[in-house]
Amino acid sequence: MNTIINKQVSCINLGLIDYKEAWDYQEKLFHQTVNIKISNRKLLESEQAQTPNYLLFCEHPHVYTLGKSGKPENLLLDEKGLRKEGAQYYKINRGGDITYHGPGQLVVYPILDLDNFFTDIHKYLRLLEEAVIQTLAEYDVSAGRIDGLTGVWLDFNNGTNPRKICAMGVKTSRWVTMHGLALNVNSDINYFKHIIPCGIDDKAVTSLHLELGSEVPMNKIQSKLQRHLVELFEMEVEPDSKFQKSGIR
Repeated sequence: MNTIINKQVSCINLGLIDYKEAWDYQEKLFHQTVNIKISNRKLLESEQAQTPNYLLFCEHPHVYTLGKSGKPENLLLDEKGLRKEGAQYYKINRGGDITYHGPGQLVVYPILDLDNFFTDIHKYLRLLEEAVIQTLAEYDVSAGRIDGLTGVWLDFNNGTNPRKICAMGVKTSRWVTMHGLALNVNSDINYFKHIIPCGIDDKAVTSLHLELGSEVPMNKIQSKLQRHLVELFEMEVEPDSKFQKSGIR
């Protein structure tokens, strides 16, 4: 565990960004943090460096991603079909099965050193879900969890039409996280018809704008979700990073 705790977080808005470009950026930040932790183990406490924390917010062009435990057959398109839909496809190193990202979906990638907060993956996942649940409550949308399934759902409490509004998939190593959550805000859910979302074939997918009957400003829901994440994790936002659109450095 770190002897120097850092609860500050840099919040970076990457805007609409190619999935591979964002993935590479995540990997860069992730490995930088892991390397700091490895180096710290060889140093005296007085010489150790703090590990940074990041919340990356973005949207992606149409793309399907398959997690390590996923089944390729859950993608119902071949290469020709992907080209027709203008979508890309990647096998990636997060947990979970297949999911879709696209314009109108708010994606959040926390690159956190959990040693700065708590070392409990179950708690980490539940707090990500809770931040989304509290954000949706601000739109008078009741959301929650379904036992045995990750993510956030509507009509979740033994309802007749349970539907997923937020998918999650994470990777951790040495208590450093990457990947994260994808909240359907103004998403074209027709793209979900080309997959078996998260390997679940008996439940629907929805988007917030469909539930409300009108589109939702992305900057406003990002602001709300960031606030809930910061409060739940007891983070301290770096003042010069808040909602600042940043190029990849």
